Amino acid sequence: MSEITHRTPAETYAALRDQAEAVLVDVRTDAEWTYVGLPDLSAVDKPVHRIAWQLFPAMTVNEGFIDTMRAAGITPGHHIHFLCRSGVRSLAAAKLAVEAGFPHAINITDGFEGPPDEAGHRRTKAGWIASGLPWKQG
Repeated sequence: MSEITHRTPAETYAALRDQAEAVLVDVRTDAEWTYVGLPDLSAVDKPVHRIAWQLFPAMTVNEGFIDTMRAAGITPGHHIHFLCRSGVRSLAAAKLAVEAGFPHAINITDGFEGPPDEAGHRRTKAGWIASGLPWKQG
């Protein structure tokens, strides 16, 4: 079994910009995409593949996760960067992808919002937003 690679959001954005085989799979929920926001990959001319790892509101694991990846055109040749809020769900998704035959699974450390700071707020210490990478809301 392949080892999961870990990359920072900035390293991921550079890979998405520079590597044709790099794709982004955002594994958060519909609610997070709608109310928190999404990475904006328009400058690198790539889509954000929105494939929920868990289904809101019950938060059960999405049994069709791998099938949905395949339906989106993601192949074992892609370098798949998985993103969630903080890097936990994305790691689980990356592990499943490797088990399903996708050897280039990459977990984005600290995710979209990063860990909470001393005041319990996210987006201030690490993650896609705190790294100053492009994103949009709504």
